[in-house]
Amino acid sequence: MGEPGTALRGVFAAVCVAALAALLLPVAGGADSPSRLRERAQTLKAQNGSLSTEARAAWLSSVSLETRLQQTQAALVRLHARTQAIAEQRAEATYSLQLARHTLAVSERRLAERLRVLYEQGDTDPMAVLVGAKSLDDAISGLENLHRIAGQDGSVIEQAQAARARLVVATRRLAEREAQARETEEATVASVAALDAARREQVARLASLTAKRDSNSATISTLEAQAGRTTTQLPAAVAGGRRSMTVTATGYSLTGRTATGVAVAYGIVAVDPAVIPLGTHMTVPGYGEGVAADTGGAVSGARIDLWFPTRAEALAWGTRTVTITLH
Repeated sequence: MGEPGTALRGVFAAVCVAALAALLLPVAGGADSPSRLRERAQTLKAQNGSLSTEARAAWLSSVSLETRLQQTQAALVRLHARTQAIAEQRAEATYSLQLARHTLAVSERRLAERLRVLYEQGDTDPMAVLVGAKSLDDAISGLENLHRIAGQDGSVIEQAQAARARLVVATRRLAEREAQARETEEATVASVAALDAARREQVARLASLTAKRDSNSATISTLEAQAGRTTTQLPAAVAGGRRSMTVTATGYSLTGRTATGVAVAYGIVAVDPAVIPLGTHMTVPGYGEGVAADTGGAVSGARIDLWFPTRAEALAWGTRTVTITLH
């Protein structure tokens, strides 16, 4: 779950500290009795217990932050799409408003030209049309043309004015919505940055705690060896900070949160805490890296459940016996 660069730096630091401890301890060993060496080893073991607790808390915090970060990033993508949609709507409304203003200007100009022509040609009233008509049909047609032209001009102008008024209101509202959407998007960007910084801090803290714990384990091995204990007497989990275990692994794909409170994700492993402590990192052949972060009523003894994003993948894994490596 952590970052490769940070983990490598932590491992390198642990190796350097362990090597330095191995070089310095023999010098001090001559002055310390076996009981004193064992006492120092016990002190470091107690310290490792506290470091494990802190490391588990740091890991859970980093996983929780990672989940929140992913959720916030997904929300940011949705917000950006919403902002873009509003911006496109506003652009369309602005274009329509420009067309309405152009239509209104053209209609008013045409009406003004007609009025100017009428003024230059003299009064064109219904009586003049009747007197100048050659027939009744001509008279009726002339009157209809006068009413039609006047009605068309008036109708076009009224429609253009109404459209302009509606579009002015719509454009203003869309501009306000776009501004609010961009403000929300900027706040979400800030949240993403803060969550990422907090997650990086927890990952770095976890690497530091792990390096310190690994260094203590190496020192404990050296102290106990100097106190007269052989390597075969050491617990398997202490040697190199790793041990192997053969377990029955079953795939599952349920959604929700784990027993530790973090959201399920690839690499989340359900274990029996009495056998594998929560927070333990492990390598599962055929699956990859995982972390003990969940429990289950059916997970007892040397059994683990591996989370998969789809039911098909979980069924493809099925139940199989594997030898895992605990870190």
